[in-house]
Amino acid sequence: MSEEEKNELNEVSTDQFDIHVDHEYSDSDIQVLDGLEAVRKRPGMYIASTSAKGLHHLVWEIVDNGIDEAMAGYADTVKVTVDKENIITVEDNGRGMPTGVNEKTGKSTIETIFTVLHAGGKFGGGAYKVSGGLHGVGASVVNALSEWLEVTVFHEGKAYFVRFENGGHAVEPLKVISDCDPQKHGSLIRFKADPLIFTETTIYDHDTLRDRLRQLAFLNKGIHMEFHDEREEDENRRSHTFFYEGGLKEYVKYLNKHRTVIHEDVIYCEGHEQGIEAEVAVQYNDGYQPNVYTFCNNINTVEGGTHLEGFNMALNRVINKYARENGFLKEKDDNLTTDDCKEGITAVISAKHPDPQYEGQTKTKLGNSEVRKIVSDIFGAQLERFLMENPDQAKIIIEKASLASQARMAAKKARELTRRKNVLEVSSLPGKLADCSSKDATISEIYIVEGDSAGGSAKQGRDSHYQAILPLRGKILNVEKARQARAFENAEIRSMITAFGCGVMDEVDTSKLRYHKIVIMTDADVDGAHIRTLLLTFFYRYLRPIIEQGYVYIAQPPLYKVQKGQAVRYAYTDHQLEVIKSEMGGGLGIQRYKGLGEMNPEQLWETTMDPKNRTLIRVTIDDAEAADQNFAMLMGEEVEPRKNFIIENANFVQNLDI
Repeated sequence: MSEEEKNELNEVSTDQFDIHVDHEYSDSDIQVLDGLEAVRKRPGMYIASTSAKGLHHLVWEIVDNGIDEAMAGYADTVKVTVDKENIITVEDNGRGMPTGVNEKTGKSTIETIFTVLHAGGKFGGGAYKVSGGLHGVGASVVNALSEWLEVTVFHEGKAYFVRFENGGHAVEPLKVISDCDPQKHGSLIRFKADPLIFTETTIYDHDTLRDRLRQLAFLNKGIHMEFHDEREEDENRRSHTFFYEGGLKEYVKYLNKHRTVIHEDVIYCEGHEQGIEAEVAVQYNDGYQPNVYTFCNNINTVEGGTHLEGFNMALNRVINKYARENGFLKEKDDNLTTDDCKEGITAVISAKHPDPQYEGQTKTKLGNSEVRKIVSDIFGAQLERFLMENPDQAKIIIEKASLASQARMAAKKARELTRRKNVLEVSSLPGKLADCSSKDATISEIYIVEGDSAGGSAKQGRDSHYQAILPLRGKILNVEKARQARAFENAEIRSMITAFGCGVMDEVDTSKLRYHKIVIMTDADVDGAHIRTLLLTFFYRYLRPIIEQGYVYIAQPPLYKVQKGQAVRYAYTDHQLEVIKSEMGGGLGIQRYKGLGEMNPEQLWETTMDPKNRTLIRVTIDDAEAADQNFAMLMGEEVEPRKNFIIENANFVQNLDI
C-alpha cells in the first residue's frame, strides 16, 4: 500500500469512526517556534488571558518601561493616550531606547528589544536597579500580540522610527525619519491590539486605565502620569494628570476619603536596606474592617507575602509595647492580637526589590525572606517614634485596638453559635431553609429570597433535587456599620453561615461549601436593590472567597409579562418590552411585576429559576480597592459621597420604583 493510500485510509478512519490511529513519533514532529510565534500560539502563558484583562495588560507592560526610566531618575512623565480606534500611545521623556546595533543579534537594539523575548535592560541589573512589572518580557510580547506596533525614539536631535507588522516582524530596519529638538528625548510606542488574538474585545475600559495610572502615580511619588482618552465626549473625563509628591501618604488619604478618620496625621515611613526600599503609610478610621494593600515593584501582591508579614510583626510588637509602657495594658492583661491592632486600619505597603521572587498560584505573593525583617525594622522604628511624639493620636489608636480586643471576645462567643458539628448534619440547618435532596455541591444551588411570599413561590416552583431556598425576613444587618459580635448575633446572618457550611472570615473553606451557586433573588425595585447590596456587603466582608471563586450570582427576574391570547412572553428590560410589543402587535395585556411574590410558582420557575431560560449574573471582584471604596461609600456613615454617587449614576438606573 502506498504512503498516500495509508494517509487516505487514516483520514477516513478517524473522520468516520473517531478511532485512535497509531502515529510514529519522529524528529519531524518537533516544532521549533520563533519566539514571537510562540507568544501568538500560547498568549495565555505571557499575559494570563486574552480577555479584557489581558488586553489591558498590554498597556501595563509598555507603561512599566516608562516607569522604570522614571524610577531610575531619567524621566518624570509617562503619557498614555487612547484614540477613537482604540489605538494606544505610550510616551515617556526618559533617555530613549538605545539606537545602535546589538552585537548579539546584529539588528538594531530597538528591533532586538521588540522581537526577542527576554531582551531588555531589566535582566542584567545594569540599566535598572529595580524594575516594575511582573514578567519582564513586555515589549516583545506586546509586539507579538499587536496587529501592528510603531516605535519612535527621540535621541540626540534625531527621531528614529521602526514599524512592526505580521506577528511582530519589522517592516524595514530602524531609520532616522527627521531631526528633532536636541533637548527632546524619550520613547513613543503606538500599537493596535490584534483582534485575531483578543477575540472577546479590543475596546479599552476608560476607568480601568485611569485608575491604574492613578495608582502608579501614588506608588511612584514625583512622577506625572497623564491619561488622554480621545473617545470621551465629556471634557471632564477626557484628560487626567496624576502627580503625588506625598506618594503613599496621599494614597492612604485617597483610600480613606469616604471614611471618618480617627487621627489626623498619616503615619508615614520609608527607608532602605541591602538595596531594597520599603515605604509604608497608615491611618485609622472609625470602621471595623482592615484595608491593607501591598505592592512589590508596583505590582499589587494581592496574596500578601513577606512585606505584609514584616508589617504585621512590627504593628503588633510596637502597639503592645507602647500599650504596656503607658498603662493601657496591665500586667495580667493578654497582649492585643494583630487583628485587634488592624481594626479600622487603612495601610499601603510598597517594596522595591532588585530581584523579587513570587509565590502562589497567581504569582502575586512576595516570597523574598529578607524583606520581612527589612519592612519590620523600617516600619517598626518609625511607628514607635510616631506614637512617642504624638501621645494624643497614640491614645486614640491604642483605645481602638483595646475596644477591638473586647469585641473580639464577644464575637468569639457569638461566632460559636454559627458553627456546625458536621456539614451534612441536617438537624443543625436553619429551620426556614428548604434544602435540596442532593448532597453534590457542584450541582446544588441555594436561592436567597426576601420574604415569605416570594419564598413560598420559590419553594413550590423549584426543582427540589438540586435547588434550596432560604427566605430572609426583612433587611439583614449592615455589617459595614457593625462590629463582628452584632453580625454573628443576627439571626439572618447566622442562618446563611450555617446553611453555606464553609465557615466564615479567616476560617472560610470553600471545599466545604454546600452549594456551588449562591443566588441572590430579590425584587426589581429600590428595596430589592438595597437588600442585594446588604447581602453583597456581608459576603464581601465575611465570606470573600465565595465571591472571588465565582460562587455568588444575582438572579434576573422579569419586569413584565406580555400576553396576547394564549401566547405569553416575558421582558427583563424596558428595551426588551418595546421589542416584544413591536413583534406581537396590538391587543396586548402587559403586567408589570412589582415583586417576586406576584408570580405564581410556575412563572417563577419558568422565568427565573429554570436553567434553560434564566439569566444569572456572576458577581466578581475585579478590583478589590474599588470594591472596598464602593462598599465604604454606599454602606458607611458618610451621607454626602453616597448622595453624589446616586446623582452621578442616576442616568444609568433603569426600572426604579419610587
